[in-house]
Amino acid sequence: MEVSPESFSDLPNDEIHMSKVGAEIEKLNSLLQDARQSIGRVIFGQAEVIDLAIVTLLAGGHALLIGVPGLAKTKLVHSLGIVFGLDAKRIQFTPDLMPADILGSEVLEQNEAGERSFRFIPGPVFCQLLMADEINRASPRTQSALLQSMQERHVSVAGRSLDLPRPFHVLATQNPLEQEGTYPLPEAQLDRFLLQIDVGYPDLDSERRMMLATTGTQEEEPAAVFDSASLIAAQQLVRRVPVGEQVVDAILTLVRAGRPEDSPLDQVRRHVAWGPGPRAAQALMLCCRARALLDGRLTPSVEDVAALARPVLQHRMALSFAAHAEQVSLRGIIDQLIESIL
Repeated sequence: MEVSPESFSDLPNDEIHMSKVGAEIEKLNSLLQDARQSIGRVIFGQAEVIDLAIVTLLAGGHALLIGVPGLAKTKLVHSLGIVFGLDAKRIQFTPDLMPADILGSEVLEQNEAGERSFRFIPGPVFCQLLMADEINRASPRTQSALLQSMQERHVSVAGRSLDLPRPFHVLATQNPLEQEGTYPLPEAQLDRFLLQIDVGYPDLDSERRMMLATTGTQEEEPAAVFDSASLIAAQQLVRRVPVGEQVVDAILTLVRAGRPEDSPLDQVRRHVAWGPGPRAAQALMLCCRARALLDGRLTPSVEDVAALARPVLQHRMALSFAAHAEQVSLRGIIDQLIESIL
Protein backbone atom coordinates (compact mmCIF):
# COMPACT_ATOMS: atom_id res chain seq x y z
CA MET A 1 0.00 0.00 0.00
CA GLU A 2 1.58 3.26 -1.15
CA VAL A 3 0.65 6.42 0.75
CA SER A 4 1.63 9.83 -0.56
CA PRO A 5 2.98 12.50 1.85
CA GLU A 6 0.34 14.95 0.57
CA SER A 7 -2.41 12.89 2.18
CA PHE A 8 -1.03 13.90 5.59
CA SER A 9 -0.63 17.63 4.91
CA ASP A 10 -3.69 18.80 6.83
CA LEU A 11 -3.07 16.71 9.97
CA PRO A 12 -1.30 17.77 13.22
CA ASN A 13 2.23 16.43 13.73
CA ASP A 14 1.20 13.62 16.11
CA GLU A 15 -1.56 12.53 13.77
CA ILE A 16 0.80 12.68 10.79
CA HIS A 17 3.25 10.41 12.64
CA MET A 18 0.50 7.96 13.64
CA SER A 19 -0.91 7.93 10.12
CA LYS A 20 2.49 7.21 8.61
CA VAL A 21 3.20 4.45 11.10
CA GLY A 22 -0.27 3.00 10.50
CA ALA A 23 0.28 2.97 6.75
CA GLU A 24 3.66 1.28 7.14
CA ILE A 25 2.18 -1.31 9.51
CA GLU A 26 -0.59 -2.11 7.05
CA LYS A 27 1.89 -2.53 4.23
CA LEU A 28 4.25 -4.68 6.32
CA ASN A 29 1.43 -6.79 7.71
CA SER A 30 0.60 -8.03 4.22
CA LEU A 31 4.17 -9.31 3.85
CA LEU A 32 4.07 -10.89 7.30
CA GLN A 33 0.90 -12.80 6.43
CA ASP A 34 2.65 -14.10 3.32
CA ALA A 35 5.60 -15.16 5.50
CA ARG A 36 3.24 -16.92 7.93
CA GLN A 37 1.59 -18.83 5.10
CA SER A 38 4.88 -19.73 3.45
CA ILE A 39 6.25 -21.25 6.66
CA GLY A 40 2.89 -22.87 7.45
CA ARG A 41 3.08 -24.86 4.21
CA VAL A 42 6.03 -26.85 5.57
CA ILE A 43 5.55 -26.61 9.36
CA PHE A 44 2.25 -28.21 10.38
CA GLY A 45 0.26 -27.62 13.56
CA GLN A 46 2.69 -25.10 15.07
CA ALA A 47 0.97 -21.77 14.38
CA GLU A 48 1.86 -20.31 17.80
CA VAL A 49 5.47 -21.45 17.51
CA ILE A 50 5.74 -19.86 14.06
CA ASP A 51 4.27 -16.60 15.36
CA LEU A 52 6.67 -16.50 18.31
CA ALA A 53 9.63 -17.18 16.00
CA ILE A 54 8.55 -14.33 13.71
CA VAL A 55 8.08 -12.06 16.76
CA THR A 56 11.66 -12.93 17.78
CA LEU A 57 13.03 -11.82 14.41
CA LEU A 58 10.88 -8.68 14.30
CA ALA A 59 12.07 -7.72 17.78
CA GLY A 60 15.70 -8.32 16.77
CA GLY A 61 16.33 -11.01 19.37
CA HIS A 62 17.27 -14.65 19.88
CA ALA A 63 15.09 -17.60 20.82
CA LEU A 64 15.51 -20.90 22.65
CA LEU A 65 13.36 -23.66 21.11
CA ILE A 66 12.63 -26.48 23.56
CA GLY A 67 10.95 -29.67 22.40
CA VAL A 68 11.43 -33.39 21.96
CA PRO A 69 13.10 -34.68 18.76
CA GLY A 70 11.07 -34.83 15.57
CA LEU A 71 8.97 -31.66 16.00
CA ALA A 72 10.54 -29.80 13.03
CA LYS A 73 12.64 -27.35 15.07
CA THR A 74 15.51 -27.60 12.58
CA LYS A 75 13.13 -27.31 9.64
CA LEU A 76 11.54 -24.23 11.21
CA VAL A 77 14.88 -22.43 11.44
CA HIS A 78 15.75 -23.48 7.87
CA SER A 79 12.38 -22.17 6.65
CA LEU A 80 12.79 -18.87 8.51
CA GLY A 81 16.13 -18.35 6.78
CA ILE A 82 14.55 -18.85 3.35
CA VAL A 83 11.41 -16.79 3.99
CA PHE A 84 13.29 -13.84 5.49
CA GLY A 85 16.17 -14.01 3.01
CA LEU A 86 18.86 -14.54 5.64
CA ASP A 87 22.24 -16.22 5.34
CA ALA A 88 21.64 -19.19 7.66
CA LYS A 89 24.14 -21.63 9.15
CA ARG A 90 23.85 -24.52 11.58
CA ILE A 91 26.14 -25.79 14.33
CA GLN A 92 25.61 -29.19 15.92
CA PHE A 93 26.70 -28.73 19.52
CA THR A 94 28.64 -31.69 20.97
CA PRO A 95 30.82 -32.10 24.08
CA ASP A 96 34.02 -31.84 22.03
CA LEU A 97 33.01 -28.63 20.22
CA MET A 98 35.54 -25.82 20.84
CA PRO A 99 35.03 -22.01 20.83
CA ALA A 100 37.15 -21.75 17.67
CA ASP A 101 34.68 -24.06 15.92
CA ILE A 102 32.09 -21.31 16.41
CA LEU A 103 34.06 -18.08 16.17
CA GLY A 104 36.80 -19.07 13.72
CA SER A 105 40.58 -19.15 14.05
CA GLU A 106 43.80 -17.77 12.63
CA VAL A 107 46.04 -19.87 10.40
CA LEU A 108 49.67 -19.22 9.52
CA GLU A 109 50.23 -18.85 5.79
CA GLN A 110 53.32 -18.33 3.67
CA ASN A 111 53.26 -16.46 0.36
CA GLU A 112 55.46 -16.99 -2.71
CA ALA A 113 58.08 -14.60 -1.34
CA GLY A 114 58.46 -16.68 1.77
CA GLU A 115 56.73 -14.14 4.02
CA ARG A 116 54.55 -15.55 6.74
CA SER A 117 51.39 -13.99 8.08
CA PHE A 118 48.25 -14.96 9.94
CA ARG A 119 44.91 -15.09 8.16
CA PHE A 120 41.62 -15.24 10.01
CA ILE A 121 39.15 -17.86 8.82
CA PRO A 122 35.65 -16.87 10.01
CA GLY A 123 33.60 -19.47 11.82
CA PRO A 124 29.90 -20.22 11.28
CA VAL A 125 28.87 -17.47 13.71
CA PHE A 126 29.51 -15.01 10.86
CA CYS A 127 26.03 -15.32 9.41
CA GLN A 128 22.62 -13.71 9.82
CA LEU A 129 20.68 -16.65 11.26
CA LEU A 130 22.60 -19.17 13.34
CA MET A 131 21.00 -22.40 14.47
CA ALA A 132 22.68 -23.73 17.62
CA ASP A 133 21.36 -27.30 17.62
CA GLU A 134 21.22 -28.96 21.06
CA ILE A 135 23.12 -26.09 22.61
CA ASN A 136 23.21 -27.67 26.07
CA ARG A 137 25.40 -30.55 24.82
CA ALA A 138 28.48 -28.32 24.52
CA SER A 139 30.74 -27.44 27.43
CA PRO A 140 30.28 -24.13 29.32
CA ARG A 141 33.47 -22.83 27.72
CA THR A 142 31.99 -23.30 24.26
CA GLN A 143 28.56 -22.04 25.28
CA SER A 144 30.16 -18.83 26.54
CA ALA A 145 31.65 -18.22 23.09
CA LEU A 146 28.15 -17.21 21.99
CA LEU A 147 27.57 -14.74 24.85
CA GLN A 148 29.36 -11.76 23.34
CA SER A 149 28.00 -12.36 19.85
CA MET A 150 24.41 -12.65 21.11
CA GLN A 151 24.53 -9.49 23.19
CA GLU A 152 26.94 -7.20 21.34
CA ARG A 153 26.75 -8.50 17.76
CA HIS A 154 30.51 -8.75 17.49
CA VAL A 155 33.22 -11.16 18.58
CA SER A 156 36.77 -10.74 19.85
CA VAL A 157 39.34 -13.00 18.19
CA ALA A 158 43.13 -12.73 18.49
CA GLY A 159 42.91 -9.27 20.05
CA ARG A 160 40.59 -7.90 17.35
CA SER A 161 36.92 -7.02 17.52
CA LEU A 162 35.00 -8.21 14.46
CA ASP A 163 31.45 -7.15 13.67
CA LEU A 164 28.87 -9.78 12.77
CA PRO A 165 26.54 -9.39 9.78
CA ARG A 166 23.29 -7.48 10.22
CA PRO A 167 20.79 -8.65 11.22
CA PHE A 168 22.13 -11.38 13.48
CA HIS A 169 19.92 -13.91 15.26
CA VAL A 170 20.57 -17.12 17.18
CA LEU A 171 17.85 -19.75 17.33
CA ALA A 172 19.01 -22.49 19.69
CA THR A 173 17.34 -25.85 20.28
CA GLN A 174 17.27 -27.98 23.39
CA ASN A 175 15.89 -31.45 24.10
CA PRO A 176 14.05 -31.49 27.46
CA LEU A 177 14.19 -35.28 27.83
CA GLU A 178 17.81 -36.42 27.75
CA GLN A 179 19.76 -34.50 30.39
CA GLU A 180 22.57 -37.01 30.85
CA GLY A 181 25.81 -35.65 29.42
CA THR A 182 24.48 -32.12 29.04
CA TYR A 183 25.54 -28.80 30.54
CA PRO A 184 22.66 -26.56 31.70
CA LEU A 185 22.85 -23.08 30.22
CA PRO A 186 24.06 -20.47 32.74
CA GLU A 187 21.61 -17.78 33.79
CA ALA A 188 23.65 -15.09 32.02
CA GLN A 189 23.23 -16.85 28.69
CA LEU A 190 19.57 -17.73 29.24
CA ASP A 191 18.87 -14.05 29.82
CA ARG A 192 20.26 -13.28 26.35
CA PHE A 193 17.41 -15.21 24.76
CA LEU A 194 14.48 -12.94 24.07
CA LEU A 195 11.98 -15.82 24.22
CA GLN A 196 11.83 -19.44 25.29
CA ILE A 197 9.54 -21.16 22.79
CA ASP A 198 8.09 -24.49 23.88
CA VAL A 199 7.43 -26.72 20.87
CA GLY A 200 4.68 -29.25 21.53
CA TYR A 201 3.10 -32.07 19.54
CA PRO A 202 0.78 -31.15 16.62
CA ASP A 203 -2.92 -31.94 16.76
CA LEU A 204 -4.37 -34.98 14.98
CA ASP A 205 -5.42 -33.19 11.79
CA SER A 206 -2.07 -31.41 11.45
CA GLU A 207 -0.15 -34.63 12.01
CA ARG A 208 -2.25 -36.34 9.34
CA ARG A 209 -1.50 -33.56 6.84
CA MET A 210 2.17 -33.65 7.77
CA MET A 211 2.38 -37.42 7.26
CA LEU A 212 0.77 -37.24 3.82
CA ALA A 213 2.70 -34.15 2.68
CA THR A 214 6.16 -35.37 3.67
CA THR A 215 6.09 -39.00 2.52
CA GLY A 216 5.22 -38.49 -1.12
CA THR A 217 7.39 -37.85 -4.15
CA GLN A 218 7.45 -34.07 -3.68
CA GLU A 219 7.53 -31.78 -0.66
CA GLU A 220 6.51 -28.15 -0.40
CA GLU A 221 9.29 -25.60 -0.11
CA PRO A 222 8.91 -22.20 1.58
CA ALA A 223 9.18 -19.14 -0.66
CA ALA A 224 11.24 -16.02 0.03
CA VAL A 225 9.12 -13.07 1.17
CA PHE A 226 11.65 -10.72 2.80
CA ASP A 227 15.30 -9.91 2.38
CA SER A 228 17.72 -8.81 5.08
CA ALA A 229 17.24 -5.12 4.31
CA SER A 230 13.45 -5.32 4.58
CA LEU A 231 13.73 -7.27 7.85
CA ILE A 232 15.95 -4.55 9.30
CA ALA A 233 13.39 -1.96 8.19
CA ALA A 234 10.66 -3.99 9.92
CA GLN A 235 12.73 -4.15 13.11
CA GLN A 236 13.08 -0.37 13.05
CA LEU A 237 9.32 -0.01 12.57
CA VAL A 238 8.69 -2.23 15.62
CA ARG A 239 10.53 0.30 17.79
CA ARG A 240 8.29 3.09 16.45
CA VAL A 241 5.04 1.35 17.38
CA PRO A 242 3.42 3.47 20.12
CA VAL A 243 2.69 1.87 23.49
CA GLY A 244 -0.02 3.11 25.87
CA GLU A 245 0.57 3.80 29.55
CA GLN A 246 -1.74 0.94 30.51
CA VAL A 247 0.50 -1.56 28.70
CA VAL A 248 3.67 -0.01 30.14
CA ASP A 249 2.25 -0.25 33.67
CA ALA A 250 1.11 -3.85 33.05
CA ILE A 251 4.62 -4.87 31.92
CA LEU A 252 6.37 -3.26 34.88
CA THR A 253 3.85 -4.57 37.41
CA LEU A 254 4.07 -8.12 36.06
CA VAL A 255 7.88 -8.23 35.92
CA ARG A 256 8.32 -6.74 39.38
CA ALA A 257 5.69 -9.08 40.82
CA GLY A 258 7.84 -12.01 39.65
CA ARG A 259 10.63 -11.00 42.05
CA PRO A 260 10.26 -12.59 45.50
CA GLU A 261 11.51 -9.49 47.32
CA ASP A 262 8.93 -7.22 45.60
CA SER A 263 6.02 -9.55 44.88
CA PRO A 264 2.61 -9.11 46.50
CA LEU A 265 1.90 -12.83 45.91
CA ASP A 266 2.72 -15.29 48.67
CA GLN A 267 3.25 -18.02 46.04
CA VAL A 268 6.11 -16.05 44.49
CA ARG A 269 7.72 -15.12 47.80
CA ARG A 270 7.69 -18.75 48.95
CA HIS A 271 8.58 -20.60 45.77
CA VAL A 272 10.73 -18.33 43.56
CA ALA A 273 14.48 -18.22 44.24
CA TRP A 274 15.16 -15.30 41.90
CA GLY A 275 12.98 -13.37 39.52
CA PRO A 276 13.24 -11.60 36.17
CA GLY A 277 15.54 -8.61 35.77
CA PRO A 278 15.07 -5.38 33.80
CA ARG A 279 15.90 -7.16 30.55
CA ALA A 280 12.61 -9.07 30.93
CA ALA A 281 10.66 -5.80 30.86
CA GLN A 282 12.59 -4.69 27.78
CA ALA A 283 11.89 -8.02 26.09
CA LEU A 284 8.16 -7.83 26.90
CA MET A 285 7.94 -4.31 25.52
CA LEU A 286 9.62 -5.22 22.23
CA CYS A 287 7.71 -8.47 21.82
CA CYS A 288 4.34 -6.81 22.51
CA ARG A 289 5.12 -4.24 19.80
CA ALA A 290 6.18 -6.99 17.39
CA ARG A 291 3.08 -9.09 18.11
CA ALA A 292 0.81 -6.11 17.49
CA LEU A 293 2.59 -5.44 14.20
CA LEU A 294 2.28 -9.10 13.21
CA ASP A 295 -1.48 -8.88 13.79
CA GLY A 296 -1.73 -5.58 11.90
CA ARG A 297 -2.58 -3.49 14.98
CA LEU A 298 -1.28 0.02 15.54
CA THR A 299 -0.56 -0.46 19.24
CA PRO A 300 -0.18 -3.42 21.64
CA SER A 301 -2.68 -4.30 24.33
CA VAL A 302 -2.63 -5.89 27.78
CA GLU A 303 -3.68 -9.14 26.07
CA ASP A 304 -0.30 -9.12 24.29
CA VAL A 305 1.44 -8.87 27.67
CA ALA A 306 -0.54 -11.87 28.96
CA ALA A 307 0.13 -13.92 25.81
CA LEU A 308 3.88 -13.28 25.90
CA ALA A 309 4.44 -13.46 29.66
CA ARG A 310 5.34 -17.15 29.76
CA PRO A 311 7.79 -17.16 26.77
CA VAL A 312 9.52 -14.06 28.17
CA LEU A 313 9.61 -14.94 31.88
CA GLN A 314 9.97 -18.71 32.22
CA HIS A 315 13.71 -18.83 31.47
CA ARG A 316 14.37 -15.74 33.58
CA MET A 317 13.03 -17.18 36.85
CA ALA A 318 14.11 -20.07 39.08
CA LEU A 319 12.23 -22.13 41.64
CA SER A 320 13.38 -22.47 45.24
CA PHE A 321 14.16 -25.78 46.93
CA ALA A 322 10.80 -25.58 48.68
CA ALA A 323 9.04 -25.35 45.32
CA HIS A 324 10.81 -28.46 44.03
CA ALA A 325 9.94 -30.32 47.21
CA GLU A 326 6.28 -29.34 46.88
CA GLN A 327 6.31 -30.07 43.11
CA VAL A 328 5.32 -26.51 42.23
CA SER A 329 5.78 -25.64 38.55
CA LEU A 330 7.15 -22.40 37.20
CA ARG A 331 4.42 -22.34 34.56
CA GLY A 332 1.80 -22.47 37.29
CA ILE A 333 3.39 -19.54 39.10
CA ILE A 334 3.54 -17.45 35.91
CA ASP A 335 -0.09 -18.30 35.12
CA GLN A 336 -1.04 -17.19 38.63
CA LEU A 337 0.92 -13.97 38.11
CA ILE A 338 -0.97 -13.28 34.89
CA GLU A 339 -4.34 -13.99 36.51
CA SER A 340 -3.60 -11.86 39.58
CA ILE A 341 -1.76 -8.94 38.01
CA LEU A 342 -3.35 -8.57 34.59
